[in-house]
Amino acid sequence: MQSNTALAFYPPIPAATTDSELAARAAAGDDTAFETIMRRHNRLLFRTARSVLRSDPEAEEVLQEAYLRAWRSLGTFRADAKLSTWLARIVINEALGRLRRRGAQVIHLESAMEPDETPAHERIEDDDPNRQPEPMAMRAEVRRLIEVRIDRMPEAFRSVFMLRAVEELSVEEVAAMLQIPDATVRTRFFRARSLLREGLSRDFDVALGDAFSFDGDRCDRIVAGVLVRLADERDIRS
Repeated sequence: MQSNTALAFYPPIPAATTDSELAARAAAGDDTAFETIMRRHNRLLFRTARSVLRSDPEAEEVLQEAYLRAWRSLGTFRADAKLSTWLARIVINEALGRLRRRGAQVIHLESAMEPDETPAHERIEDDDPNRQPEPMAMRAEVRRLIEVRIDRMPEAFRSVFMLRAVEELSVEEVAAMLQIPDATVRTRFFRARSLLREGLSRDFDVALGDAFSFDGDRCDRIVAGVLVRLADERDIRS
């Protein structure tokens, strides 16, 4: 891309502009088009990087580096390909490269819970009980447990799960991004869901053991209350 095109005038970008059109405009020097690309694919690509690195700060850094690589290579993007897949491959390679540079063990993605999220466009009334502090705190804790369990999955399973379950991409899309067969995506996704269920089941078993805890203060309070009432009854009978 030529730096002197930065001052050129580019028409506004309609919401219906396709990824291929955006890529062509960005390759010609339209920074607004590239910004639109980033905003359109940020969540998918962040989650992709996060699935490899298991670190929010590192995922953000890798995503920025990947965007710079993509920007430099936009001229090589083929319009017949899917931009999200092309970008995801860059992100994955950048994330794996970071793992290698820090000496972490890397399991190549090429080798060997259904989410219940409310769509953003569905508004919830303020008086909805699910918006009250206790249910919101409960959901936050469940979300934390799920995120911890996803982070503990083997890398190959974790990436497939993030793309299939969290991002809700098709088997074919995930296979293209990770460059593995469709059958491998299905197998790893099934195993990832099993691992998640098993892990959450153990977490909830432990949590249930702590539920409605009968601590010393509670015991003392109940005993004291009963003793007071027994004394009152004796006074009445006497």
